[in-house]
Amino acid sequence: MQAIGLTFVDWLIIAIYFGFVLGIGFYLRGYTKTAEDFFLAGRKNSAWVAGLAFLSANLGALELLGMTGNTYKYGVYVAHFYWIGAIPAMLFLGIYMMPFYYSSRIKSIPGYLKLRFDEKTRVLNGVSFGVMTLLVSGINLYAMALVLHTFLGWNWDASMLASAVTVALYVTMSGLMSAIFTEIIQFFLIWFGLFLVSILGIIDIGGVNEVFSRIPEAFSKLWSTSGDPTQNGMMVTWGGIVLGLGFVLSFGYWTTDFLVVQRALSAKDLRSARMTPILASFFKMAVPFIVIMGGLIALALARDPGTGFALLQDGGRINYDSALPMLIARYYPPGLIGLGVTALLAGFMAGQAGNISAFNTVWTYDIYHSVFNKKASPQNLLWMGRAATLAGIVISVGTAYWAKSFPSIMDYMQAIFSWVNAPLFATMLLGMFVKWITPNGAFWGLIAGMGSSFTMFLAVKFSWIDPRFITMSSVQSDMAANFWRAWWAWLVCFGVTIVISLFTKKKPDVELVGLVKGLTPETLGQPVPLLHRPGFWAVLSLIILVVLNIWFW
Repeated sequence: MQAIGLTFVDWLIIAIYFGFVLGIGFYLRGYTKTAEDFFLAGRKNSAWVAGLAFLSANLGALELLGMTGNTYKYGVYVAHFYWIGAIPAMLFLGIYMMPFYYSSRIKSIPGYLKLRFDEKTRVLNGVSFGVMTLLVSGINLYAMALVLHTFLGWNWDASMLASAVTVALYVTMSGLMSAIFTEIIQFFLIWFGLFLVSILGIIDIGGVNEVFSRIPEAFSKLWSTSGDPTQNGMMVTWGGIVLGLGFVLSFGYWTTDFLVVQRALSAKDLRSARMTPILASFFKMAVPFIVIMGGLIALALARDPGTGFALLQDGGRINYDSALPMLIARYYPPGLIGLGVTALLAGFMAGQAGNISAFNTVWTYDIYHSVFNKKASPQNLLWMGRAATLAGIVISVGTAYWAKSFPSIMDYMQAIFSWVNAPLFATMLLGMFVKWITPNGAFWGLIAGMGSSFTMFLAVKFSWIDPRFITMSSVQSDMAANFWRAWWAWLVCFGVTIVISLFTKKKPDVELVGLVKGLTPETLGQPVPLLHRPGFWAVLSLIILVVLNIWFW
């Protein structure tokens, strides 16, 4: 069923965007001649280009549909995902971890694990990352299909197919180079196309204060209700927020997920690579003014029967992810709807392109080249990268239908991150800062961390154990379980890695130069002005973060 009719101007805007994106892929194909061009965009980008692509790759379905829908479900607490759940980790990546990643000239995160530990740890992470990426990739395909289904009236199968074919075409042609180029365009499209939703909603309801007055008290606070889980929409305490989200999930994603780190690796020099996540942090802090406010507006409208506003339902169950599309349908006049739909599709395509470009790199270098064809030529790797792109898209269609079965893609996403990224962060942290951590310690610690997280997920899902043993609270929610499960998985990996490292063979120091703190020479370079130093901008970002948390306490 078609939710709203589109005018000729709407169709024209959408058609121009798709034509432009495919045209970019075709044009850049002529500049994609080597494997490094395809997988790392030739390492030629400035800090601004890499920084905007870094954030845009993250502005996919999770950020736009998922966070808006989760705000409808949980309230202002969702802002934690943007502030404490992102900014400290982004700054840590720029200041402390990028020198190790960039200077070692790795092509992927598993590539670092190979240098720091061994081949088996690299392959383990490559396989787990590949599976996780395809699961997440399905989210973006599902989200694109949701928009096509909602606005164009297409059935789900046609919507999924159209979404998959478009992304496959332009990423296959020129890899990361076209992905980054379109991500820059998509960054501005998202802001220009979606910020107006919040403005029109605030005007319609009668101001920001009126929006907050129409939602439950538990949905309007950021920290002041975190002492008692019954007093906030997410039903989680400050401990779960700080340890599970702010530390493990956040650092696990922003510092080890190759989807975003790949953009920083495409920078032209080390300073630009370090500035990439730091510049992105300022824009990341501003995104809640689109998605959080949008979710609150949707909630306020839905609680007032006189507005006639309601979210879509699938099988009698509320589809929280439909909040943002339904707001666009409500507030945007004919002609402007095309811009709103294009902005949504741009975000999902950015996220999808990011996932697929990260997947084809890890598959090609860390699985195919490492396990199946150690003597592959650069041209063979380039061919395999393009083939992996197409295969990844096909598999993503299947995972998209699985994502559709979840009430909220945010719950689905955090569950996946707690399985893979949470324990991986423990491995990376120990590997970079403790030189006596051994290859066997890292491998078995990672196995234990991922296994414990997935086991806890199944145990709660099938009621094998009481969830209170994980969340340490009598009040339960899916998100609280995700936060605490991530913390326990990190702790298990951290502990097992240390214990096994005490009894297994260490790598000699000479093999760890450039990979571990204390064995890596400081690269001071030429003195630069204060405004060009990554540390200065990191401190400024941190100050703004503190102010925002106090302001919305």
